[in-house]
Amino acid sequence: MTLETRIRQARGEIPADLVLRGGQVLCLVTGDMISGDVAICGDTIVGIGAAYDGAEVIDVSGQILVPGFIDTHLHIESSLVTPFEFDRMVAPRGVTTAICDPHEIANVAGSRGIQYFLDAATRTVMDIRVNLSSCVPSTHMETAGAALDARALLALRDHPQIIGLAEFMNFPGVIHRDPGCMAKLHAFQGGHIDGHAPLLSGRDLNAYISAGIRTEHESTTSDEAREKLQKGLRCLIREGSVSKDMVALAPLLTPLSAPYMCLCTDDRNPLDISEHGHLDHMIRSLIALGCDRLAVYRAAALSAAEAFGLKDRGQIAPGKRADIVVLPDLDECRASLVLCGGQVANDASFAARRLIDPVARNSVRAPALGPQDFRCPSNIPDTPVIGIIEGKILTRHLREDIAPEDGDKRPDPARDLARVAVIERHGRNGNIATGFVRGFGLQRGAIAATVAHDHHNIVAVGVDYADLALAANRLSQIEGGFVVAEGGEIRAELALPVAGLMSLDPFEQVHERLVKLRAAARALGVTLEEPFLQLAFIALPVIPHLKITDHGMIDVDRFEVI
Repeated sequence: MTLETRIRQARGEIPADLVLRGGQVLCLVTGDMISGDVAICGDTIVGIGAAYDGAEVIDVSGQILVPGFIDTHLHIESSLVTPFEFDRMVAPRGVTTAICDPHEIANVAGSRGIQYFLDAATRTVMDIRVNLSSCVPSTHMETAGAALDARALLALRDHPQIIGLAEFMNFPGVIHRDPGCMAKLHAFQGGHIDGHAPLLSGRDLNAYISAGIRTEHESTTSDEAREKLQKGLRCLIREGSVSKDMVALAPLLTPLSAPYMCLCTDDRNPLDISEHGHLDHMIRSLIALGCDRLAVYRAAALSAAEAFGLKDRGQIAPGKRADIVVLPDLDECRASLVLCGGQVANDASFAARRLIDPVARNSVRAPALGPQDFRCPSNIPDTPVIGIIEGKILTRHLREDIAPEDGDKRPDPARDLARVAVIERHGRNGNIATGFVRGFGLQRGAIAATVAHDHHNIVAVGVDYADLALAANRLSQIEGGFVVAEGGEIRAELALPVAGLMSLDPFEQVHERLVKLRAAARALGVTLEEPFLQLAFIALPVIPHLKITDHGMIDVDRFEVI
């Protein structure tokens, strides 16, 4: 539509393309409820607070209109479906913009994986924006399928869907001025750089922010988030499938702080999305926790738009993108209608999209494994153990005496000591590392996955070596995914053939298989609500305190392989 047409429709000289009639607009600036029609020309709002004629009129009488929700940091791959299925899954829930970091697929397929996301982002109903993956791999202590330097990132920077540089996870590399980190930071100075600095404080936090970092989502306590806010970071409240920080940070979200706080999911799978929701779940939960209603909706939309430089959205106002969520009730936050750029998010609009072929098929090239590969050779009883903290990606660095038997430290279900193993699966070196983890509750069998942040090698936890080998080998046969094995049989599985991360099936089918996987894992004694994403994060060596990669056990505090 031409500028002149928008102006004529705004003045009511000609009918608007679309009119939403009979509702009230919640103004996120003044807090007022504004009566009157909402007029839309193409993808742009041109009028509010007045009566309009429209070529199409939708009756929203008695309902409240709020700006579309913006997920400010997530990895779409962690939804286990393609960007197109993610679009179909969350847009009807009111998520009209998703700012993603495709570093999961980038760690498998490099620039080709990011380009797939950029191509998909131009075809989805919702608006997918991309921050370029800053840490591929996340550290030098893991083997990934690709590596991206500053030059590779700069080659993608000018794509219209790009915002800036994604979460800079290698915070030790920033504060100690690692040359590779510095090259990327120099390349994106003046633009948006997203942060990732769990538990960082004091002068080290000052140094990290001084590098040009603007936003951060790793706060797990109000005190941690408060210091980051005081030092100029915009804090993103996260509620994923494993990282659940919303309750801890809710007291900090007030009308005073709301302009500088946003909402994000980071990693949320179809189980949680189908059973609880996405950002809509966060909104109603925060309101139920006692947060100011206006502050919550600001964080979900206007504050998010401002934080990431998206000046064309975040408010229902003339000249803004027509991203609108229609709600029967603000506290319940259950959308009856969602518009993305003036287009109704419904079956017809999803069916009209031009899909593209996936990339990174047949990406699992792990060695064939036998039970002997899961031994933990040692003659010393003193043993480091990863301690799971449910609902957190932080882990404890525990120590236990485990007596070797014939040179091997065996799993001990009675003490909740399971074998954890990471097997390099990109066909680079065939590394196998083993150790111990406490917190899964496994009494039998094994579970395994190719979703292992961020290198996405095979990660497995079990108490039976034969079942560990069976589960890991099965992942190679199905192009990656999740597997549960017990007694020499596969009990449940979900194939993720796109980079070993995403299914090609509809999200409803993925949800059904996840339900079966969860039940099969619990039949082995697993006590965790979300065992597979918890499994994935014990392999991420940039989150304190103890992790494991194909290089071995990682002391994250010392940033070294032990």
